[in-house]
Amino acid sequence: MDLLEKLRELKNQFKEIEEKMTDPGIISDQKRFVKLNKDYSELQPLVEAYHLYSDIVGNIETSKEIINQETDEEFRDMAKEELKELEKKKLEIEERIKILLIPKDPDDDKNAVFEIRAGTGGDEASIFAGDLYKMYSKYCESKGWKVEVISFTEGTMGGYKEIILNISGNNSVYGTLKYESGVHRVQRVPETETQGRVHTSAASVAVLPEAEEFDIQLDQSDIRKDLYCSSGPGGQSVNTTYSAVRLTHEPTGIVVAIQDEKSQHKNYAKALKILRSRIYELEHKKYLDEIASKRKTMVSTGDRSAKVRTYNWPQGRVTDHRINLTLYNLDSIIAGDIQGIIDALQTAENAERMKEELG
Repeated sequence: MDLLEKLRELKNQFKEIEEKMTDPGIISDQKRFVKLNKDYSELQPLVEAYHLYSDIVGNIETSKEIINQETDEEFRDMAKEELKELEKKKLEIEERIKILLIPKDPDDDKNAVFEIRAGTGGDEASIFAGDLYKMYSKYCESKGWKVEVISFTEGTMGGYKEIILNISGNNSVYGTLKYESGVHRVQRVPETETQGRVHTSAASVAVLPEAEEFDIQLDQSDIRKDLYCSSGPGGQSVNTTYSAVRLTHEPTGIVVAIQDEKSQHKNYAKALKILRSRIYELEHKKYLDEIASKRKTMVSTGDRSAKVRTYNWPQGRVTDHRINLTLYNLDSIIAGDIQGIIDALQTAENAERMKEELG
């Protein structure tokens, strides 16, 4: 099947979906309507590309006819010039269409549960985890996404031993942030270092697609709920009310403990959200492992020991080890300007996926 034929087929699917979306019976079935709306949104850029591609192919045929039939030399030269431009545009749009035709990760449009944990390096690792939190918060702000802190444990010298976030918004939150999973290393002179030596510390980042209730059906009889008194900051209610919640999912052994809110109900809701996403992650990891067995992927397969990026302060350098990309704009990257790195990772991922699709 040639490209135009494939695009025509997709255009017909698009028209069918468009008609179904005006059917009162389907509009009243919210779940089905949401699914159709999603399919419609995904096909729209392809249909727009089809119209453009179709016009270009038609204009190429017209230019060729002029070159073959026109006797006026000036007209023929103009047609040759136009043909050269059209052939160039045709190649460009073909590349764009090939990328649009790559099947999307079904989880890309989900919100994300984003975890940052200090690794090796003691206090300096916690401070670096805090730097990463600020970097990602600024990046999310630039995208118009909402960042909600679910749970955190502060480091003794600043930063965080662990911080868990829920990131929500439009435009493929998980699909964009999933490339950040893995171990991030920092090379710099810690403030506590008196000899001026460069130390290497690390923090791990885990990005999970946020599981909706219909993604994971949790059986309440499988969950053990323990209540205990909060510890740490929290005002007068600390150690006086049983507001902290620990949930244990018996079949998998996954444990989630939340104590940030004074309300037991709020802590329970947060803990349930994370538990659902952690259980979903087990299935998602199988999916990522399957992809990794077929092709090289830029997305960490859940191995949190996978070194993905190094931030070198003395040289003002950031290196992404998956694509051997080195940039010398550390200050702007740590200030949240990471779109260039994500774009490069997505381009490399698309190239791998196209290779896989083409056999």
